[in-house]
Amino acid sequence: MSNFIPCIPDNAPFTAEQRAWLNGFLAGIFSEQKVEPAMEAKSPLRVAVLYASQSGTAEGLAKKLAKELKAQGYVPALATLAGYTCSALAQEEHALIVASTYGDGEAPDGVHPFYEQLCLEHFPKLERLSYSLLALGDSNYEHFCKFGRDLDAKLKALGANCIHPRVECDVDTDSPFAEWKEAVLARLADPAHRLSAPSGAPAVAVVEPMASERPPTVTQFNRENPLLAPVVDKRVLNPASTSKTTLHMAFSTAGTGLTYDAGDACAVMPRNDENLVAEILQQIKCNGNETVEHAKTGSTTLHDVLLRHLQITRLTKKTVGEFAARSQNAFLSELLQPERKEQLENYLHGRGVIDLLLEHPTDSLDANELVTMLPSLSPRLYSISSSPAAHRDQIHATVAVVRFTAHSRERGGVCSTLFEDRTMLEDRLPIYIQPNKKFRIPKDPDTPMIMIGPGTGIAPFRGFLHERRALGHKGKNWLFFGERSLATDFLYREELEAMLADKCLTRLDTAFSRDQQDKVYVQHRMLECAPTLWNWIEDGASLYVCGDAKHMARDVDAALRQVVMEQGKMDTESANEFIDNLKSNHRYHRDVY
Repeated sequence: MSNFIPCIPDNAPFTAEQRAWLNGFLAGIFSEQKVEPAMEAKSPLRVAVLYASQSGTAEGLAKKLAKELKAQGYVPALATLAGYTCSALAQEEHALIVASTYGDGEAPDGVHPFYEQLCLEHFPKLERLSYSLLALGDSNYEHFCKFGRDLDAKLKALGANCIHPRVECDVDTDSPFAEWKEAVLARLADPAHRLSAPSGAPAVAVVEPMASERPPTVTQFNRENPLLAPVVDKRVLNPASTSKTTLHMAFSTAGTGLTYDAGDACAVMPRNDENLVAEILQQIKCNGNETVEHAKTGSTTLHDVLLRHLQITRLTKKTVGEFAARSQNAFLSELLQPERKEQLENYLHGRGVIDLLLEHPTDSLDANELVTMLPSLSPRLYSISSSPAAHRDQIHATVAVVRFTAHSRERGGVCSTLFEDRTMLEDRLPIYIQPNKKFRIPKDPDTPMIMIGPGTGIAPFRGFLHERRALGHKGKNWLFFGERSLATDFLYREELEAMLADKCLTRLDTAFSRDQQDKVYVQHRMLECAPTLWNWIEDGASLYVCGDAKHMARDVDAALRQVVMEQGKMDTESANEFIDNLKSNHRYHRDVY
């Protein structure tokens, strides 16, 4: 480089101070000192955040993840897999997926087309995609996290690079989600993954608008901040029944700002049975006043955490594993071996923490160790059976009380027995709303509705009918309801008959399974009136199903496909395509559990 350094002459039109500054600037540019080239700015990393959600839990977690990614300088692209295309996924380089398993191990409604396309033999490889998956499920069901597992396996088979192993969540998602989020963020921050945005990628996050999005409530009540709502009604809907009890519960929301839509769920934060807590404390030789640490509450008493925050009525594999390790129990350790999976499942079924302590007593377990072994007590969700238009300042729930005997011990559902045995009028229970945006009455007030809801599956349809009547909707309404006996289990009979009388309910078909020698269920009633059912569908009716996923929803779906094939003169492939179109056009909705 030349030693020549230009300078500003004295006669230039600058002040002395300006000349001195400019000469210094030029000297810096033309000096022989090495000047480092400017670092090329890298585009922020784009990360697709995809979710498969039915009740809204996966969607909520995905939104939290997208918010965290944005705060850390990434470009999150949030989208639901319902309506998403595999070709869009093939264009991504990084994807974080939150996938719920719905019903009997299935993908959530609307996600089937995406997964089926992904499973096509000719689908191209996804070798440019790096991903991780969080699977949501409920271990009470046989096919725990099945869709998440299937999706993970398919992505791997297509050559996608898994940057962090799949994490599976039971009903309590908080801790697994936090651990997974921390792990995947660490992997994305790894220089090996700091790639520039793919060519053609949008420079801003793409947030898919959700159907039926509604403005936030005045006061945001949620799991961390539930509403303490007073119980203003509690009555048995089938007092003459000797085989089961079904309760109608009503909570007051007056003056709280809490709102909901017909079709949403009411989440209740339950409380364990005091007597069961006392028995556990006695077995571990504690008085309950011991100070323990819990992830959500911090320092609290052992009695409080067992009563309000921990799941004590059923066992998990993780709990048994940690108990076996601490107590050096040979029987349990052997039961946990991979080849004993079926025996372990049989052992876990129907047992709770008290069974573990009574059957395998140990002195090597202290209060804090017990707390760390047990999963958090999760909220219980109940389809809301009221209408915000018809039941001002109230939320109703229809609850089947769960009671059974297992291993020579009487047992019951945590929340349903709380309602029946340990809740009185004016008691306050912690609740919040779990939106169910995919389960709404038609926007067009003239659209016909076909509702299939046996047992407590009638809950949202009671809300729908009251809502349509209160809003003056003119669309026809057809309800299929089933239970055990007409004499003892016809839930909300007087209301339904009054709705028939005033034409709010156009048609009511019932199936009482035990009132005749051969059991009759709602799917049988559907087949009996197949021509009329098909006419309603052709007239644009929306179909809704609520209730048991494992048997009822599957049988109802099969009956619906049979009606379509026979009445629509279609083969199996055409009927399946017809049903898929009903789903994609938001005319076939399911809220099953």
